[in-house]
Amino acid sequence: MEFSTQTSASLHQIKTAAVAVGVFSNNVLSPAADMIDRASDGAIRIALKSEFNAKAGSHLVLRNLTGVKAERIVLVGLGEQEKYTARVHATAENCFAQYCIQANLKEAVSALGSIDCSGTTLRQRSKAAAQAVISNTYRFDATLSKKADPIALKKFAIWTSRTQSSEAKEGLQEGAAIAKGSNFTRLLADLPPNICTPTYLADEAKKLAKQYPSLKVEVLQRKQMEALKMGSFLSVAKGSEQPPVFIIFTHKPAKKSSDNDGPIVLVGKGLTFDAGGISLKPAANMDEMKYDMGGAASVFGTMLAISELELDREVIGLVASCENLPSGSANKPGDVVTSMAGKTIEILNTDAEGRLVLCDALTYAERFKPSAVIDMATLTGACVVALGHVNTGLFSPDDALAEDLLQAARSSGDGVWRMPLDDQYQEQLRSNFADIANIGGPAAGAVTAACFLQRFTSAYRWAHLDIAGTAWRSGKDKGATGRPVPLLVEFLLKQSH
Repeated sequence: MEFSTQTSASLHQIKTAAVAVGVFSNNVLSPAADMIDRASDGAIRIALKSEFNAKAGSHLVLRNLTGVKAERIVLVGLGEQEKYTARVHATAENCFAQYCIQANLKEAVSALGSIDCSGTTLRQRSKAAAQAVISNTYRFDATLSKKADPIALKKFAIWTSRTQSSEAKEGLQEGAAIAKGSNFTRLLADLPPNICTPTYLADEAKKLAKQYPSLKVEVLQRKQMEALKMGSFLSVAKGSEQPPVFIIFTHKPAKKSSDNDGPIVLVGKGLTFDAGGISLKPAANMDEMKYDMGGAASVFGTMLAISELELDREVIGLVASCENLPSGSANKPGDVVTSMAGKTIEILNTDAEGRLVLCDALTYAERFKPSAVIDMATLTGACVVALGHVNTGLFSPDDALAEDLLQAARSSGDGVWRMPLDDQYQEQLRSNFADIANIGGPAAGAVTAACFLQRFTSAYRWAHLDIAGTAWRSGKDKGATGRPVPLLVEFLLKQSH
């Protein structure tokens, strides 16, 4: 996809397949829409009176308007002007991008970003436009006998002034990279578990490193993990014939920022399939447990995006990947295992395996002397009960780190909600037979899962993202979402400036 800016002062003079202009309800035109309306002898106002109510996310196509060189003018509804927000703008850009792709257009121009929107910059609005376009090009056909038709759209421009062109181009570049990373995350997560195994992920990591000079990859195998005494992680892998892997991404930019902070470490849970082990899950919807590597997939997507952007900050990505299956060698309820940190863990439920995998990865992260560690995992159904599918659960004992992530969520539109992490919850993890139990009972399940992880993070600033409700959609639109890649990239961009 070729992104650019269109700086012609006369929007109606631009020759292209389609131009998007925004319209508010109550017949309020944006400046771009007003320009087209005047050039076309009031064609837009006529349409508003007869057939378009400008509801947010709706659109109407007007073709071959007199005085307008574009083949189509796409009116995009923005809702009430007083309620126009960054989220509404992103919805509008997504609406236009969907239309362009469904209509098989080869080129298009969006004037939606030219509308001032409270709390946003042109850079952010341009970023949203590029994300919308690239996200809508995603088609999963890896396991289909008939491949998807190629996307016709090749050129997409943002209408802006010459003085703001540079800012818009920066936003377009960032948005394209974020969406490319999100789409890669979606692809890995959508792949069936007989294809996307731990070994497959390791191979994909190596391929990614070959594409980007700033990216290095190391893959640890079982013997190396045994030497590191990753007993908790390896205990989960015992029930499967697929070998576990521990993937280490290192993004080292050619031009590093001047600060002396340690790297930021991202840790992803990589259960390429989770049947629950001996504590077997119900059969209904178990196929969706291929998405239990959503955290790992988001590490892949984020590392791709920051490599595209040549981020001037060192970032480490850690992926602990295996399967959790029932077999004669699998973990049993009542087993006690020893983690890399030397802490013993009583396994009361083998389906609470993500924390057993992550705790060793979090201990491994200490060696990098990180400025911050963020783990992301499809960790608990309890988080879905608490927050549904809108917000990711954010847990952190560090107020400054939590606020940075909350701000990145607001800027990116990739929502999170901060959850409690009070010391009193730790009591629920008490065990008579080990240093800690791997579950704390049904009450506050997402919180006690985070409390378990917190026991292994005292050496650094840490935050945990529970993405169980946001990493994929169920039902007729079943598929990975690519979250929380937009959040993570936005956070890392701000940390690098």
